[in-house]
Amino acid sequence: MAIVKSKLLKQLSTNYPNFLKKDLEKFINIILNEIKRALKRGDRVELRGFGVFETHTQKARISRNPKTGEKVNTPEKKTIHFKMSKDLFKKLNNEK
Repeated sequence: MAIVKSKLLKQLSTNYPNFLKKDLEKFINIILNEIKRALKRGDRVELRGFGVFETHTQKARISRNPKTGEKVNTPEKKTIHFKMSKDLFKKLNNEK
């Protein structure tokens, strides 16, 4: 089961009832927008205890359409690479 922004907002409002739901939603949106802006600039985003987001550039190449076998020019593009922290890795794998 995936966690979506609405479920995250619901969980935060349950855990922190003294905050207004609209303020928590603004807070989540600000954080996500700042992460997006940093990645768009090419910066590295490090969330201690969670992981690191980085952008990698895939070079332009000639690929093949698997349906027709036709060669297709694929332009250069940026992708996001996530590496989890050691703490998160240990929690996921039940290590001490």
